[in-house]
Amino acid sequence: MKTFKLPVLAAAAALLAAVFAGPSPASAAGEVVQPPRQSWSFAGPFGKFDPTQLQRGYKIYREVCASCHAMSLVAFRNLSQPGGPGFTEAQVKALAAEYKVQDGPNDSGDMFERPGRPADRFVSPFANPQQAMAANGGAYPPDLSVMAKARTYERGFPWFVFDIFTQYVEQGPDYLAALLNGYEDPPAGFALPDGKYYNKYFPGHVIAMPKVLNDGQIEYPKDASGRPQAPETVAQYSKDVTAFMMWAAEPHLEARKELGLKVMLFLLVFAGLLYFTKKRIWSRVEGHAHA
Repeated sequence: MKTFKLPVLAAAAALLAAVFAGPSPASAAGEVVQPPRQSWSFAGPFGKFDPTQLQRGYKIYREVCASCHAMSLVAFRNLSQPGGPGFTEAQVKALAAEYKVQDGPNDSGDMFERPGRPADRFVSPFANPQQAMAANGGAYPPDLSVMAKARTYERGFPWFVFDIFTQYVEQGPDYLAALLNGYEDPPAGFALPDGKYYNKYFPGHVIAMPKVLNDGQIEYPKDASGRPQAPETVAQYSKDVTAFMMWAAEPHLEARKELGLKVMLFLLVFAGLLYFTKKRIWSRVEGHAHA
């Protein structure tokens, strides 16, 4: 038996070393770099969105991202619904009215433009994909409606095992926040095509989207002391706009988690009732059998 103890202990030590060492970022060109894990208010079974963060994220989307990226599955009225940014109905009406929406036909059969309404979806910056690609050097800026759920990365062993038990599903937001922070000069010998940019977190590291966020670029609302609600840095901008994209991808996240908790509590109580019912009924049956 002693001959098997050393290999087992060595394997256990190697596993523990891998766990506590964490994912090792790759630095060589062409290798995948693991996005750092972020702390999100909406993470976990009891997580919720931070309305003030979502409002800041909407501000960044509106002032920066909306010039290229659409969010065609989100309507202005969603901004005032429970579990979201928490805008008032009056604020939503004012925000929607700032946009021009094509409508029609009218009585003459012509299309016309009108101010936006809360029921309208976010206005796309381009009329069609061809126009979008022509304005972006042939690259199509994707719709951001479900981007936070559509993007992910492989965390590898043993982390995916722990993710099952911790219910960690924030790989998409982690990746998006890292991507917005991942712009840097290419390493020596890396062939970067003209009109492209180097991003250490993007697969292949060659991305068509330039760096769009810089420190101090977006002015945040001030608190009572006159200071910004949050640091006006790229790191904070990326987290705020990513949180907004996560809400856009799953606007009913809080309601889903609340319902899931109620269902789990019901199932626990129901299982207990079934167990005691079984004990009470079958105890009499067993008594008759022994008699």
